[in-house]
Amino acid sequence: MSETLPDIEAFTEEVRDWVTKNKPGKQDFLLPQSFMEVGTDQQFEFLRDWQNKVYEAGYLGMSWPKEYGGRSMPQEYQDIASRELARQKTPFMVNTIGLNWAGPLILHMGSEEQKKAFIKKILSCEEIWCQGFSEPDHGSDLGNAQLKAERDGKDFICNGSKIWTSLGTYAKHMILLARTDPNTNSKYEGLTFFLNPMDIEGVDPVPIKKMTGEYGFCQTYFDNARISEDCIIGKEGEGWQVAMTTLMFERGATGGQAGGHSMMSTTIEEVIDLAKRTDRDGACSTEDPLIRDELVKLIMTSRAMGLNAARARIPALVSERPASIPMSGKLLGSEYAKKLGEVATSLQGANASYYVGDDNAIDGGRWPRGYLNAFSATIGGGTSQIQKNIIGERVLGLPKPPRTN
Repeated sequence: MSETLPDIEAFTEEVRDWVTKNKPGKQDFLLPQSFMEVGTDQQFEFLRDWQNKVYEAGYLGMSWPKEYGGRSMPQEYQDIASRELARQKTPFMVNTIGLNWAGPLILHMGSEEQKKAFIKKILSCEEIWCQGFSEPDHGSDLGNAQLKAERDGKDFICNGSKIWTSLGTYAKHMILLARTDPNTNSKYEGLTFFLNPMDIEGVDPVPIKKMTGEYGFCQTYFDNARISEDCIIGKEGEGWQVAMTTLMFERGATGGQAGGHSMMSTTIEEVIDLAKRTDRDGACSTEDPLIRDELVKLIMTSRAMGLNAARARIPALVSERPASIPMSGKLLGSEYAKKLGEVATSLQGANASYYVGDDNAIDGGRWPRGYLNAFSATIGGGTSQIQKNIIGERVLGLPKPPRTN
């Protein structure tokens, strides 16, 4: 006999009440703005405890199967919980890569053993996941990955490095794309996808200091690291297809994520409030026609993105190109966040040179820090330039640009 689902309105009130009573207050240390900025043990422990609290309350992984730690409820209920967590500006879910990329992939393609081993610990934040895709010498050319994984019996010996490994020093596992066969006709062949343990000998994540002064990224070195063939997801040599499935989850083009939110988003309303508290040429910034024009453009973009999200759920309104909205979401959202940060920083004039830690910084230096951090989202998961190519080719059906020597 199936469990009776709660009434939608009653459930919404339940979530709102729980979040109101349980959301953390202001901390006496600087909180990261996304999972890509977690650089201290204090930040990490705080965020891990918060994610676990949300999960134990039943508001994370609600649509994931109950036998693996979820609640087997319709996605609608998770969407309500996620929206409320974001609306009340609660801390983000630190295990973002596990919740949104690795977890959905394992549920979609993993073995029964992998699902039982990993899914619940992803939700509870007991085990953190990181990503091993980008390499120092190959940028956005994921298909040219060169980290070698040479078979040795039932193991693979890995050598090389991955870069921009968010949460690398805290992760228990890495979704890793490695080259297991260098002698193929195409660079997209001979790649294998591993659920790689991070606590084995020969794996060394080294933190990278960013232009914000924070840490969060790593370069992860593999020096004769031995990985079992049991860590493969999919088939040996077919890692490119697995990686493409993972990126569809990462970019939000395919559903199945666990819920919650992955960053502290800035809203246009907050930027308008900042404009009201800053001056331009001796008058309030909102009196300047050029600034008003910029703000109106941002309001229009915000409204259009919200309406697009609603339209995507109505098949009749997207029948011509059903993938257009999901596949453009990452590009539009990341570029919009960067533009918000740019406008907010410019509103401060010379005061924008004050940064986090400066007594004279407006709002504690939040705005220039957020602007600098916003660039990471336009790079991770495929740069904005790559996203435009994907939309052009896969949504609009445009030909690939000619190769140049």
